Amino acid sequence: MFSITVRDHVMVAHSFHGEVFGPAQNLHGATFVVDATFRRSGLDSDNIVVDIGKATEELKAVLADLNYRNLDDVPEFAGINTSTEFLAKVIADRLAERVHAGALGEGARGLEGITVALHESPVAWASYERAL
Repeated sequence: MFSITVRDHVMVAHSFHGEVFGPAQNLHGATFVVDATFRRSGLDSDNIVVDIGKATEELKAVLADLNYRNLDDVPEFAGINTSTEFLAKVIADRLAERVHAGALGEGARGLEGITVALHESPVAWASYERAL
């Protein structure tokens, strides 16, 4: 399996519901380093997985909708704990929509999967992997 990974970051504020979250139940900020990995079993006709420039642009565009926002105020996240794991899935699904819409080019239609990892710190992160 071949893969390429592009990286960016996103800054959000949010709070959680539930005793398991301890002090994170209060409003707090988070800066995530975001890695998006695109996979396919064979290279395209240009011998690449996907155009790395387009992948970088699309990740930036997906993150722009979340960046500098209080996720507690986003209607689609109302009542949802926007955990690191949950946000990894949101970002992966939004990237998948862009792949299917052709935003990463025709060669990207051969992609087989995406993994998105959100790094909370140098020692802790969560990821979500999905098929395309």
